[in-house]
Amino acid sequence: QLELVESGGGLVQPGGSLTLSCADSGFTLDDYAIGWFRQAPGKEREGVSCISKSGGTTHYANSVKGRVTISRNNAKDTVFLQMNSLQPEDTAVYYCAVAPYWQPDLCVMSAVYDFWGQGTQVTVSS
Repeated sequence: QLELVESGGGLVQPGGSLTLSCADSGFTLDDYAIGWFRQAPGKEREGVSCISKSGGTTHYANSVKGRVTISRNNAKDTVFLQMNSLQPEDTAVYYCAVAPYWQPDLCVMSAVYDFWGQGTQVTVSS
């Protein structure tokens, strides 16, 4: 059974940090480009960051650039999203997704991904 599982979310104070993880079951994660997305209540899903199959190329949305780092450990079939200087507007459910092809100009668009995890809640509040 194919599965993506996000973890690492939680409640953090403004200015704090979290590292999210995305692990897979049932397929080989390094066959796929990976994207992280988020969706806040009442808002559309937003692409946050994405990483190529090898991990050699990354892309960040302007809203998180300089505060977020995406990385992957293909040996452990895990992708990470390290988030620093978190603000209340970063509050959302965060999802990882896989795409069979790396398309750097499109990688923050949800349409290029064909399998998604269930998400992990990140809440930034004092």
